Amino acid sequence: MQVREHPESLRSTEAWRHVVVIGAGAVGSATAIEALRAGLRVTVIEPGEPGDEHATSYGNAGWLSSHSVVPPALPGAWRKVPGWLADPLGPLAVRWRHLPRAAPWLLRYLLSGGTEARVQRTADALRTLLVDAPQLHQQLAREAGVPQLIEHRGLLHVYRSQAEFMGDALGWRVRERTGVRWVQWDAAQLRAHEPDLDERYTLGIFVAEAGHCRDPGAYVAALARHAGRQGAQRVVARATGFRIEGGRLRGVLTDHGEVACDAAAICAGAYSAGLARAAGSPVPLESERGYHVMVGAPGVGPRTPMMAADGKLIAHWMDGGLRAAGQVEIGGLDAAPDWRRADILYSHLRSMFPALPRDAQGAGVRHWLGHRPSMPDGLPCIGPAAATPDVVLAFGHGHVGLGGSARTGRLAAQLLAGRTPETPLAPFDPQRFGRRRAAA
Repeated sequence: MQVREHPESLRSTEAWRHVVVIGAGAVGSATAIEALRAGLRVTVIEPGEPGDEHATSYGNAGWLSSHSVVPPALPGAWRKVPGWLADPLGPLAVRWRHLPRAAPWLLRYLLSGGTEARVQRTADALRTLLVDAPQLHQQLAREAGVPQLIEHRGLLHVYRSQAEFMGDALGWRVRERTGVRWVQWDAAQLRAHEPDLDERYTLGIFVAEAGHCRDPGAYVAALARHAGRQGAQRVVARATGFRIEGGRLRGVLTDHGEVACDAAAICAGAYSAGLARAAGSPVPLESERGYHVMVGAPGVGPRTPMMAADGKLIAHWMDGGLRAAGQVEIGGLDAAPDWRRADILYSHLRSMFPALPRDAQGAGVRHWLGHRPSMPDGLPCIGPAAATPDVVLAFGHGHVGLGGSARTGRLAAQLLAGRTPETPLAPFDPQRFGRRRAAA
């Protein structure tokens, strides 16, 4: 087992409660920082380099969208299921081979958004995690020495017509009831703000409270380094389970041995299901496979990070170029990428910004695939495991993992320290799916 020490830490850790954070993505790194702030001794277990291409954080669309409170499934979504199965390249597609395993998750997914009242309850809960996400991330970025990576200048949704906007009316109505406010731009205002955008878009919804990250991979890597400078140790291994005796956690098992500890947080994203099961809390976690394309230096694109309603994608300038991200593919963790989906993203991007090069290969477009850890009801799992309160679950954020990571890190650290969480956690209870068992 490889342990990376951080000798620059000047504080003794002998008297601290020792906690293990499993995963060094956005949630895990934020949890490690907040646990250190709470006075805990911290070890992070992560098999890869934080923020590297293997990590979901690396390919995130970069939105710190405090208004992303509407779950993916809305009333009537069941009518779309035949299309999801028939079109392997649609905005949401299900791979046939994975369907038998995904069917229970999909059923729960559809039921969770069956009524507007259910959607509103989900939105109200998510808002507690996201309402001040840009400010929390600005604070973390300053502490980590990368303040330039977080910007707070609003996000934009673009529509082809008033009718298309009205097709999203339920979502905006739900957002308004959670306190989200926005400004509507007409065609002339949209042209003035976004001169490169195709003229078919005639309406914009600008949400000033939201923010974005200029390089999610670099940001998460910086947070992990900051945790190290503050005293966290890192174990380069893959967590496989727990040693629980008499209802108390004694250690985290890894593929390179055991790490003795007093408490642990499962922040392993889409790879968290097995660990949750080992802690007595099996949960219906699924990967919403997401793709992105990056265009190095196209010279045209959005002035404001934006989402196009017709293409269901986000276009956003990163430090490395113009990124388009989106689409959902239900196909499990192990299936090979279908890069045709990335090609479709670039086609949509070109239709939004017609001056982009027609030939993706000639434009130097790069492709990426990652795994969004998603619960069927659109809410993450944040709370103690069934087998012992010494193990905290903190994963399953779906499309809001980066945005929700800062608040989730605070909540997970408060649970690890035995403190009352600053936000009510009942909506995020890992036991809400009604399945419990004792850990072996």
